[in-house]
Amino acid sequence: MTQATLLKISGLKVAYGGIQAVKGASFEVREGELVSLIGANGAGKTTTLKAVTGLQPVMAGDIEYLGKSIKGQGAWDLARQGLVMVPEGRGTFTRMTIVENLQMGAYTRNDGEIDADIEKVFTTFPRLKERAQQLAGTMSGGEQQMLAMGRALMARPKVLLLDEPSMGLSPIMVDKIFEVIETIHGQGTTILLVEQNASRALALANRGYVMESGEVTMSGSGRDLLEDPQVRAAYLGH
Repeated sequence: MTQATLLKISGLKVAYGGIQAVKGASFEVREGELVSLIGANGAGKTTTLKAVTGLQPVMAGDIEYLGKSIKGQGAWDLARQGLVMVPEGRGTFTRMTIVENLQMGAYTRNDGEIDADIEKVFTTFPRLKERAQQLAGTMSGGEQQMLAMGRALMARPKVLLLDEPSMGLSPIMVDKIFEVIETIHGQGTTILLVEQNASRALALANRGYVMESGEVTMSGSGRDLLEDPQVRAAYLGH
């Protein structure tokens, strides 16, 4: 049975001033997939996510979500529709407690299940439950990354976008973050993962795309890209 395409990027072009950061990128994310987008620093990965989530204007091309163009829509509207990003650098509310941060993740909702979803997040991230009333700004980088991911889950995303979740973390915490990503995906969440740790990202991915200088230059299953000589030479240190 063919999986529905939830997110489709076609010929995307994005510029900062006179510098074109994304030069016609095209890729898609299907329901239930974990798709990894890898590439070197400056390849245009983060800019692509910002364009998808309405944080960066699109110069040309189109972005379709749930079969409809969302080009030009704001981040608020997209989050309400279930397109949710955990930004690079985590972006937690440092002067709020963990619980308050999680409640902020549910700001687009008005149902009666928010407290129950906080408990689900605590099940996924037991360390957050232990520190529920602690200020986010006093936590380690890895703990803040967990909180940022938990906050995004509070929005009940249809597609969860993760931008460099392992950046700046200790090796032990990197292992934990990738375990959690695998768990969240296993629970049924569709994920688009942008990550410089290419070997870990592709090992988890159903499919992957390689981005170079603002363009998608390769695609395939996560396993095929892991074994590709070009990918291994450029991104996996072989």
